[in-house]
Amino acid sequence: MYWNLAMIDWNNTTLDLNLRTNDWNVTITDWNGLTMVQNVRTVDGNGKTWGRGFIEMLNSLSATFDRRPLKSCIRLVLQILQFIYYPILAIVAVPANVVTIVILSQKKCGLSRCVSHYLVAMAIADLLVIIFDLILRRIPFVYLEGHHFLEGIPVCNIHAVLLYAATDCSVWFTVTFTFDRFVAICCPNLRSKYCNVKTATVVLAMETGMSCLKNIFWYFLFTDQYYDSSRPWFCWVTRDVKFSPVWGAVEFCHYILTPGIAFILILLLNVLTVRHIAVTSRSRRRLHQQNNRKSSKDPEMKSRKNSSILLFLISGNFILLWSVSMMYSIYWRMMFLGYESVYLPRYVMELGIMLQMLSCCTNTLIYVITHPKFREHLKNIVYYPFTSIVKCIIH
Repeated sequence: MYWNLAMIDWNNTTLDLNLRTNDWNVTITDWNGLTMVQNVRTVDGNGKTWGRGFIEMLNSLSATFDRRPLKSCIRLVLQILQFIYYPILAIVAVPANVVTIVILSQKKCGLSRCVSHYLVAMAIADLLVIIFDLILRRIPFVYLEGHHFLEGIPVCNIHAVLLYAATDCSVWFTVTFTFDRFVAICCPNLRSKYCNVKTATVVLAMETGMSCLKNIFWYFLFTDQYYDSSRPWFCWVTRDVKFSPVWGAVEFCHYILTPGIAFILILLLNVLTVRHIAVTSRSRRRLHQQNNRKSSKDPEMKSRKNSSILLFLISGNFILLWSVSMMYSIYWRMMFLGYESVYLPRYVMELGIMLQMLSCCTNTLIYVITHPKFREHLKNIVYYPFTSIVKCIIH
C-alpha cells in the first residue's frame, strides 16, 4: 500500500521531511512487519502533481527553480541527468566490456597471460555489475513510476545476492590485480612463483567463491519484495532487521570490507610500488649511464613504466569513482544505528551511484590509452566491419 505525500512549496518555504528514519523524500512506516513506503511528489502552489517523467521534471525545475533550496535543485538536476546518463552508459558499457573480454582473451596485446587473466576477470565482473545493477535496478527505478509491477516478482533478495556478489568480485579483482603487479615489480624472488596463470586462476576462483558466500546474508536480511526506491537498500526490510544492532553490524562490516578495506590495500600497494620504482629507477639510471653514456634507453625500465601506468590508472580510477558511494553507504547504515554526527544530502547518494556505474566501463578507455596493440585489435573489431558495411550500403 502506497501513500503519496506532497512536498509543498508555499511562500518560498520547503517542508523538510528528513527525520532520523526518513530519507529526504520518503517517509517510512512499518505495517505488519514490513516497510510501507510513502512516495513523495512535488506539488505546485495550486496542488497540481508533477510526475516523475523527464519532461515533467524539466518543467518542475524551470517553474520552481528560484524558489527551491540549492540541495533540492542539485538533486532534481541529477535525477534529470539520470534519464539520459543511465541508458547511454548501458549502451556503451555492455559492448565495451564484451569487446574488452574478446580482445584480452586472444592474448595478443603484448600483456603477460597472468595480467590478461586478471583483466578479463575484471571485465566480466564489470559486465555483470552493469547487468544486475544498472540495467535491472537503476534504469527501471528511474523510468518506471511506482514500480508496482515489481511487487509480483518475488526475487529481490536473490537479485541482491547476485548484485552484491558481482560488485565484490569487481572490487576485489582490482585489489588482486594491484597485488599481482606489486609482486611483479617489487618482489623479484616471488615473481615466478606467484605471477603465473595457475596462481591467477586459483586466486580469482577463490575470490569468486568467497564473494558469493559472503553475500548470502543479503538473502536473509532482505525480503523477496522490491522496494520503491533506488537507495542502498532496494528490497523490503522488516523493522526488526532494519533497527537490529546485529544485522546493522553485519551490514556495516560489509560496507567497510567492500570497498573500504579494498581502498586501503590499493593505496598501500600503490605507495609501496611507487617507492620501489623511484628507488630502482635512480640506481638503474646511474648504472646505465656509467656503462653506456651514449644511449639513455632502458628497455626494462620502459616495460616497468608501462606496467605501472596501467596499474595506477586502473586503481586510481577505481578509488576516485567509488569513494562517494562508499562514504554515503556507511553514512546510511550508521544513521539507522543511531549515529548521525553529519548530514549528507540525498544528492550525494545519487552522484555516488552515477560515478560507481561509470567505473564499470572506464577500464576499456584505459586500455585504449595505454596499449597500442589493444587499440589495433579494437580497430579491427569495430572500425573495419563498420566501414565495410558503409561501403556495401553506398555501392
